[in-house]
Amino acid sequence: MIRVGVVGLGMMGLTHLDIYHRNKRSEIAAICDSDPARLHGEAKAAGNIEGQATFGVEQLHNVKRYTDPAELFADADIDMVDVCLPTHLHLRFGLEAMRSGKHVMLEKPLARTAADALKLAEGAEQAQGLVLIAHCMRFWPGWSWLRDAIADQRYGKVLSASFRRVATHPGGPFYLDGERSGGAALDLHIHDTDFVQFCFGMPKSVQSSGFAHITSAIDHIVTQYHYDDVPLVMAEGSWSMAAGFTFNMSYTVNFEQATLAYDLGRPEPLQIYREGTAQTMPVDAVMGYDLEIDYFLDCIERGKRPETVTPQDAYRSVKLVEAEVQSVAEGRTVALE
Repeated sequence: MIRVGVVGLGMMGLTHLDIYHRNKRSEIAAICDSDPARLHGEAKAAGNIEGQATFGVEQLHNVKRYTDPAELFADADIDMVDVCLPTHLHLRFGLEAMRSGKHVMLEKPLARTAADALKLAEGAEQAQGLVLIAHCMRFWPGWSWLRDAIADQRYGKVLSASFRRVATHPGGPFYLDGERSGGAALDLHIHDTDFVQFCFGMPKSVQSSGFAHITSAIDHIVTQYHYDDVPLVMAEGSWSMAAGFTFNMSYTVNFEQATLAYDLGRPEPLQIYREGTAQTMPVDAVMGYDLEIDYFLDCIERGKRPETVTPQDAYRSVKLVEAEVQSVAEGRTVALE
């Protein structure tokens, strides 16, 4: 049984706690938050996907409660720490967690800037424990399947790929602060930026358009990723939709021999269009959060370094988003090394 300590009891911290509570590989040993109301369940964050942030810490008994992450990191009764703090705190507490000798799961994005993300990626290489950065879309049912279809070319080569992730603004002081959150580009759109990298590797360059509307950062962005071997790859991300708009994520990928389309808003989200017919593909109802956590717990049990997502992958995704934001600001195509 892997004893877990969760730092940060916001939307993702509560989501992860629910998974650890259900997973037979793990035991929740400690929780940490600087807000006593959250620490004791008197205040609670909300999620934007059904099934997110449903766990209540009042369900936990005989679990240590800390307000200082350093005390949790030093707790000898903990095998793994899960850092779900706001992005601008990842560098400090991510490195502290890695230096503790424990296994570390760190929420995405890896850091607020690519320079800080590189420091964390380098810290992970030196860490005694295993490290996983929580890019959940690499595990999400219907999305991981798409990546496999691209990799093995079961429908031929990809002609075009389009990804879309749109929502209302989540609210709250952190998300309203563009300097700390990085806006929708870094906090929300990075899911698709990372998935593009997962499927196709790093692009030669990016060309983006977007705007700030709610925060001082980019709240809506559309990017074209340029590759030599894929004619058209695009992604759109926004948290500037009007109140009442339902969160949605989708993709349309056109292969030589089929078109695959996923839309979270449909009762059966994944469709394959091929040879004049539309076929519904079954998609597991489990969320990618469950699968990424179980994957990491399995890696810990086997002593195997995670391969599905690496700290270097997560660093490159932050670097990619920075290039997209630069493209919006300067109105030009930005090349990547």
